Amino acid sequence: MDLVDHDGELMLRYRSGDVGAFEILYARHKGPLYRYLLRHVRHAATANDLFQEVWSRVIAARSRYVATAKFATFLFHIAHNCAVDYHRRLLSTPIQSAGDGPSAALAEPELPEDQRPDRLAEFNERQSALLAALAALPAEQREAFLLHEEGGLNIEEIARVTSVGSETAKSRLRYAVQKLKKSLMDPVDAGYTAAVARAPERARARPLVPEIDGR
Repeated sequence: MDLVDHDGELMLRYRSGDVGAFEILYARHKGPLYRYLLRHVRHAATANDLFQEVWSRVIAARSRYVATAKFATFLFHIAHNCAVDYHRRLLSTPIQSAGDGPSAALAEPELPEDQRPDRLAEFNERQSALLAALAALPAEQREAFLLHEEGGLNIEEIARVTSVGSETAKSRLRYAVQKLKKSLMDPVDAGYTAAVARAPERARARPLVPEIDGR
């Protein structure tokens, strides 16, 4: 049984009351899910709130779960809806003054404490460049890229999550990759540019940044 089927089987076991199966799913998907949400909202506390909301919805939906698609598609469909709901709420909320709330600070992901200062500085520089490049993308292109890069979804799965045709999803991902490559052409970001260039060719993508501890 491959990993895709195994995830679905774990969710079915959790539906039947096997809490250990859920713990395995959580451990396997918490990192990609948190990074996906953090790229969307660019604020650690808000990403954490959405992270908890997504898993709460997964738990609430367990009795209705049917393995018609791989578990990651199910999970990131919920995450996509949570992110959309968050942005809608944000648009309906009065603008806050400087220094208040998520819109005031472009928070970087927490870093492992044992990283060296030189590595920390390099990470921050590249992370800032990546976040800025992602933020400059149109929302639908950024979503397609994040679902592929962090969620490991293929074109058909991205199309299902975002409720568009496969050709539309493919075009969005292609344009996102092209724009990110152009934005990250600085020599400092050469490694990132190479990773972005490979994105459409990978069935499961390797994160562009190190995993975040504790997520």
